[in-house]
Amino acid sequence: MRVLLVTGKGGVGKTTVSAATAVVAADRGYRTLVMSTDPAHSLGDAFQLDFGDHPTAINDRLSAQQINSQQRIEESWGEVRDALTEFFDWSGLKGIEAEELTVFPGMDEIFSLATVRDHVRSGEYDLIVVDCAPTAETLRLLSLPEVLSWYMEKMFPIGRTVAKVVRPMISKVTSMPMADDKVFEAVARFYDRLDGIRDILADPEITSARLVMNPEKMVIAEARRTYTYLGLFGYMVDSAVVNRVLPDTVTDSYFARWREIQKTHLAAVEEAFADVEIQHLRLFDEEMVGIDRLRQVGEELFGDRDPTDRLAEGNPFRVEEAGEEVVIVMAVPLAERGDVDVMRHGTELIVTVGPYRRSIILPDSLGRRHVRRAQLVEGELRITFGLDA
Repeated sequence: MRVLLVTGKGGVGKTTVSAATAVVAADRGYRTLVMSTDPAHSLGDAFQLDFGDHPTAINDRLSAQQINSQQRIEESWGEVRDALTEFFDWSGLKGIEAEELTVFPGMDEIFSLATVRDHVRSGEYDLIVVDCAPTAETLRLLSLPEVLSWYMEKMFPIGRTVAKVVRPMISKVTSMPMADDKVFEAVARFYDRLDGIRDILADPEITSARLVMNPEKMVIAEARRTYTYLGLFGYMVDSAVVNRVLPDTVTDSYFARWREIQKTHLAAVEEAFADVEIQHLRLFDEEMVGIDRLRQVGEELFGDRDPTDRLAEGNPFRVEEAGEEVVIVMAVPLAERGDVDVMRHGTELIVTVGPYRRSIILPDSLGRRHVRRAQLVEGELRITFGLDA
């Protein structure tokens, strides 16, 4: 079973790469699903077919799906939304403002994650290709399981207990609505939908992320940041796809300067992504839409290679023993010393890289140890724990 997360800055061609990868994999015998988690779906446009919220068969080995997050929210968040709406009505906030506040940012990504997990557990597919939302949304999406897990473990039991104690007293002095057990049970069911998704997405044997970019300075810079942040959250990147490279057959003098610029950018890509497979796709002279043209893109992208292969080795998050010390090793490629901060708070290790923060619950074996040092070594953050002297 393989899951491929295809992501990149908006407009770089990630939907085309996703669709082409799926077509080639299906041609080679894999039961394949390509699914879009981007709210601005374009998967149907790539195939020139209509897809809905459930997998639609394109042929006997290839299916596609464009997730309707609003429908999923209605199914799983309805009771919680109604309770929030009742509270906002009581407080005097009504209309569209109240409706917007009952659905939190990132909820559409949550249901996309749950759908990926459901498909993996079903055993119906050998390969799932996920056409992700643009980069910023993808990073938020991939960090949600860990963030929500922390909330459910730390805050949810406290909130439920406080509500039980306070509700009888509140009801005597005010008409303010309080959440009952049905609402908390709905929240628990909502969390249960994500159970196991982190284990799937952070397992490099199952899941790989593939970064799509154009040979442009700003796009490459964002891809480099994404590469670092995916490592922070423990996700394996095995390929960097450079799309729309000017082919050698273009000899018109008008493109001479463009070719020089692209050559410089391609060299920067080779240096920045030296640890992963770098794939090039030429700039085609027509729109590559429809299954036949997507097949052409896929064949040029992979050649004789199996699109489901792990295109690079490594583990972005691991624990090592070094004598009496224990070292947590996190891949943070391209991070610089000033971007990284490490802090221990009780049983949590809080690692910050740029604007992203990851909270890691330490295993019991590290509970009696303290952080001795944190070092950046060749694209890895090595956090060493030792016993008190």
